[in-house]
Amino acid sequence: MRKGSVKRVTNETEIEVEIDLDGTGDSSISTGIGFFDHMLTAFAKHGFFDLNLKCKGDLYIDSHHTIEDCGIALGEAIEKALGSKEGINRYGCFTLPMDETLILSAVDLCGRPYLNFDVDFTVPKVGEFDTEMAKEFFYAVSYSAGMNLHLKELAGENNHHKLEACFKAFAKALCAAVSPNGRINGVLSTKGTL
Repeated sequence: MRKGSVKRVTNETEIEVEIDLDGTGDSSISTGIGFFDHMLTAFAKHGFFDLNLKCKGDLYIDSHHTIEDCGIALGEAIEKALGSKEGINRYGCFTLPMDETLILSAVDLCGRPYLNFDVDFTVPKVGEFDTEMAKEFFYAVSYSAGMNLHLKELAGENNHHKLEACFKAFAKALCAAVSPNGRINGVLSTKGTL
């Protein structure tokens, strides 16, 4: 069972997260930010990850700490669930259409964190989700999980569609990257380690 759990408590947030990489897409999400809950639910559903995430954050200030810290905790949980990374594809890529929007996501579970985020938003918020926090969330996930992550807008106008396509494309790319491959002995690297 490839599961990871993290409990993160700071002066700004209290977070508990559990992920099962071999799930069916079931989730229970509560962050206090409705649109963010919707995005994390979509991430779980489209990646076939079972995800439980609860966060109590200082939303009376703004959404920054809640969204960023959820990204940190989720990335740490993914990294724990991956374990040795033996026998997995390592790479995943998916281009996701959502009406007028087209988002490309590519993942390498190489252990070297990096984010390339090339998505433009034209409004400051979608619901109570600050659009500038999308980059911060994916940065936190990528660095905490030790993954190389690219998200690129190939087309798009509607900001809701852009955000949702980012989360779904990431889910699909990550699902491919974590998937077992019977032809791989050990880890997929000429170095012999990731």
